[in-house]
Amino acid sequence: MISLFTKCVFEFIGTLVLVLLGDGVCAACTLEKSKAKGAGWVVITLGWGFAVMCGVLIAGPYSGAHLNPAVTLGLAIAGKFAWGEVLGYVIAQMLGGFAGAVLVYAFYRDHFAASAGNPEGMLGCFCTMPAIDNKSSNLFSEIVATLMLVFLILMLGTDGNANAGMGSLGAFPVTCVIMSLGMSLGATTGYAMNPARDLSPRLAHCLLPIAGKRDSGWSYSWVPVLGPLVGAALAAVLFLILF
Repeated sequence: MISLFTKCVFEFIGTLVLVLLGDGVCAACTLEKSKAKGAGWVVITLGWGFAVMCGVLIAGPYSGAHLNPAVTLGLAIAGKFAWGEVLGYVIAQMLGGFAGAVLVYAFYRDHFAASAGNPEGMLGCFCTMPAIDNKSSNLFSEIVATLMLVFLILMLGTDGNANAGMGSLGAFPVTCVIMSLGMSLGATTGYAMNPARDLSPRLAHCLLPIAGKRDSGWSYSWVPVLGPLVGAALAAVLFLILF
């Protein structure tokens, strides 16, 4: 029997790794003097997919590797996760996201210094901002993308898929899901789909001594929190209706 504390430790580590590698690929493709600068959207979506895979490989055997408060909420509503463990998971995920973002800054510190003339790009290494600032449309984008994420995770745990060796949070299928969502539905808002991936790194951006940074986009920050939570809840309700 794995204790809640152990599960939360692995949620923290898994989310830290997810953000370190995910925000890391954003930094690699964006910051000045990076060898990967300008690599583009395909590299970023692949990088985020593999970042999720690495987090799942670490946390999966111990916590189920939610790595996302929206996933935790959706699984709880769908009856796949105990409500009594939700708060601990969410706290661990949010702390892991913050720690991962701080490590990205430490790793790319010289490149952040060289990118002082690109405050938008520096912010994008931490959190999402919309391509077109229309908060109702942006909220819709985050709801739909996260609905697809959580519904697909729930579907991967159904008997037919589980029998094919694809458990509810198996690393490879979830990697493919993240890549598909990023490439197809990510271009409007940056596909946060995860408050621990967006709000916690946004707070890190706010607190870190980054020369030349802009504000942390707090007027938009509620969208990649509310959208994923609503999308996850809708996915769980849809799953309950169908099954």
